[in-house]
Amino acid sequence: MDAAVRIVQMIRAALMVSIVLYALVGEMVGRSLNSTPDNSIYFAITVAAVITVALIVVMRRVLVLPAEGVLARQAGDQVALGRWRTGYIVTYALSEMVALFGLVLRFLGFTLSHVATFYVVGLILMMFFGPRRPSHEIG
Repeated sequence: MDAAVRIVQMIRAALMVSIVLYALVGEMVGRSLNSTPDNSIYFAITVAAVITVALIVVMRRVLVLPAEGVLARQAGDQVALGRWRTGYIVTYALSEMVALFGLVLRFLGFTLSHVATFYVVGLILMMFFGPRRPSHEIG
């Protein structure tokens, strides 16, 4: 279990760093763009980001929470550990996708003030859904 937690934490840290890099790259490239973006694209991608956040919640309920329950009772269950690990990786990939929406919008010509929310939400989701060890304790 310790190795799985360490691996998930390393993946999480790498993806968080990549979000910061997206913001930096977006600013370097975005400054050179002189296009007038279409607001309908912004709203469509915002809806996609909201759906992605809802999908994160569903995936956690389907993969992570049941696996944590099994691992709390049987720490050596490899199938549950695989689901637990997969659930966290999928959660982080979807969180990363929200930040990528911001990068795409920046490349389309939107300002940093328009896209910063996507970067911040991606980081907050990764911080909020940090890997935790299943325990026998309640509360």
